[in-house]
Amino acid sequence: MTTIRQVSLGVMDDVRAGEFWRQALGYVRRPPRFEGDDWIVLEPPTGVPGIPIAMDVSESPAVEFPRIHFDLDAGERALDEEVARLVALGAQRVDWRHYPENPGPGERPYVVLADPEGNRFCVEGRRDD
Repeated sequence: MTTIRQVSLGVMDDVRAGEFWRQALGYVRRPPRFEGDDWIVLEPPTGVPGIPIAMDVSESPAVEFPRIHFDLDAGERALDEEVARLVALGAQRVDWRHYPENPGPGERPYVVLADPEGNRFCVEGRRDD
């Protein structure tokens, strides 16, 4: 069966994007595979599940409705607390007009953000009301 080995994210500033995602996910930078390997590849720490993310330098601008994006889970943190942490790291809130008015059973609330490069991503979790 085919599996996803890593996700490559197009960014204009790979150092800035790499640092944001490293802190956001708690990932570590993979050492270069060979001399001159300047790809920034982040991966989960040893023993932690997850998929590596490679920062691929691109001159294409981020788009409002990307065809692919990350969905993050806030884990043990309340959604609003996790969103505040990500914003403090450099994420930006997105004025998203497509939030469901009446979420279905089992649907968790989510917030749409953009990383420092403008790439959209979602964070879902629980709300402490």
